[in-house]
Amino acid sequence: MKKNILHLDLDTFFVSCERLIDSRLQNKPLLVGGTGDRGVVAACSYETRTFGVHSGMSMKIARKLCPEAIVIRGDTSIYSKYSNIVTEIIKEKVPIFEKASIDEFYADLSGMDAFFGSYKYASELRQRIIKESGLPISFGMSQNKIVSKVATGEAKPNNKLLIDAGFEKEFLAPLSIRKIPSVGEKTYQILRNLGVEKIKVIQEMPLEMMISVLGKNGKTIWKRANGIDNPPIIAFHERKSLSTERTYTKDTIDMIKLKETIFAMAENLAYQLRKGDKLAGVISVKIRYSDFNTYNKQIKIPYTSADHIIIPAVLELFKKLYQRRLLIRLVGVKVSDIVSGNYQINLFDDTEQLLDLYNAMDTVRNKYGDKSIMRAASMGAKSIGRFSNPFNGEPPLVLAHRKQ
Repeated sequence: MKKNILHLDLDTFFVSCERLIDSRLQNKPLLVGGTGDRGVVAACSYETRTFGVHSGMSMKIARKLCPEAIVIRGDTSIYSKYSNIVTEIIKEKVPIFEKASIDEFYADLSGMDAFFGSYKYASELRQRIIKESGLPISFGMSQNKIVSKVATGEAKPNNKLLIDAGFEKEFLAPLSIRKIPSVGEKTYQILRNLGVEKIKVIQEMPLEMMISVLGKNGKTIWKRANGIDNPPIIAFHERKSLSTERTYTKDTIDMIKLKETIFAMAENLAYQLRKGDKLAGVISVKIRYSDFNTYNKQIKIPYTSADHIIIPAVLELFKKLYQRRLLIRLVGVKVSDIVSGNYQINLFDDTEQLLDLYNAMDTVRNKYGDKSIMRAASMGAKSIGRFSNPFNGEPPLVLAHRKQ
């Protein structure tokens, strides 16, 4: 059966949401992201891109490149709301789909040609999304996810593109190697040093040469360049880790503030585990110093979701990790090796009062939000928290503006 894989991408999603809320922002240069000098551009309008601005760039640099730009901090709850509107439309209209990020979707329309015509059906789906959400959206369609994703990029802004079966290589050949998903800056530089600029050159290279230069990744890139990589549609994203981090507005060595932050992070992650009936077996802490050197340390622990086990372990890791006595730019906490299960009572250490305390605090959080109740030791870091269920099968919000 002929495969028909659809890739949908909401154009400049955060920017489009802001313009939907405030029509005065239409056709004006707009930056969404951290508003301070340490902030990062999460999304930028097409008007700013002519000045060299792109997502992931330092907000400080973006402001210098485009001084006229309006800067908005953004609201993740609003973006999640509009993303869910689009998700529900797609869920209703396609047999199987994957939500790759907050603004990006794949759908398998294979077999629908016999009934509707897959391209016609995708076009009608796009028009319905535009009509009901008010958001611009582009799509690409081909026999596999990779070619469809590249086609969407070529179709933008607010358009569509079909790559017929057998024309994948011809479509990809004149494009820059940067267009291949998984070609990051490092890989791009390696290939450019070999004189490779267009995808056509990779298509003409022996597979063995790509593997010798780039290892296992070389095979993936070669297959993608030839339009024959066929990753599956992933209908549910199983989270194997949860993490949170904080970049300070000003580098700090204030130990009270630092410990408040990681305490609040550990407390919140433990709650998220319990809320999702999950347990973690590995804990790690991350520090980035003012000189941008970054260090991580992790430990294995018995599978748990208990504050009184996770929080002390995180504080101890931080104590061992912080050795340089330099100002700190960023701290982060991560729980991984996540499995399903409820917290196992330790008959020797746990008390009935402690377990009752967890139940009472989680009941309040479930009803009023994860920041509605917290320990006094984390009160100084009230902004640490999450906006949705991390185990609902959707990808984390931070993937919205990152290259995949």
